[in-house]
Formats: sequence, structure tokens, C-alpha cells
Amino acid sequence: QVQLVESGGGLVQAGDSLRLSCAASGRTVNTYAVGWFRQAPGKERELVSVVSWSGTRTFYTDSVKGRFTISRDNAKNTVYLQMNSLKPEDTAVYYCAATTRAGMPRRYWEYDYWGQGTQVTVSI
Repeated sequence: QVQLVESGGGLVQAGDSLRLSCAASGRTVNTYAVGWFRQAPGKERELVSVVSWSGTRTFYTDSVKGRFTISRDNAKNTVYLQMNSLKPEDTAVYYCAATTRAGMPRRYWEYDYWGQGTQVTVSI
């Protein structure tokens, strides 16, 4: 079994930066792709970014390209999401999730393990 714990969320102003961390325990996620999702009130959960198990391939949704960077440190069993130039529309609960499926799935139901989420609030 895999446990994922997110941290690093908070309240910031537009233009600020945050770095989210997703620490895995119980079982290594070093062979799993890991994604960051977010869900704002009244909206569906959406994929923000995915990193391959090796860290060599990444995907970003259009709205965060050029502002967010996903990375992983397999020695620490941790995945990061560096978020720069934050905007109010980035406000949401951010979740990390790991998948045992091959490749880099884009849909939330393709992910097997989820963290509890961390709140990111960006004020004007």
C-alpha cells in the first residue's frame, strides 16, 4: 500500500510562488507516474501536471505551462510542484496521486493512490 502526503499549500498573493511536496511512504512510488490534480469549489477535479516514473517526461495542462514545474526525487520518494506567478484562478485543493498504469495517464480515475490534499489560495 502507498500513502501520499501533500504539504506546502497556503495563502499567497497573485504573482507569488509556492512549492508543493508529495511524500510517499509505505511502498516506493519510484516506478509509478505521479500526477498533481486540483479541485476548486463547484468544479471537477482537473489534471495539472504529470511526471513519469523516471522524471524524464512531463505533462502540463495549458493553463499552467510556463508557470509550474513538476519534478521528483526518487531517492527521497517525493514529488514536487513548483508554482510561480500564481493567479487567483489557481485557487483550489491540490492533490497528488500515483498510478500503477503504464505511461502518463490524464484522467483521475486512472490513478490508484491519493493524498488528502493541500489548500492553495491566491488572493488578488
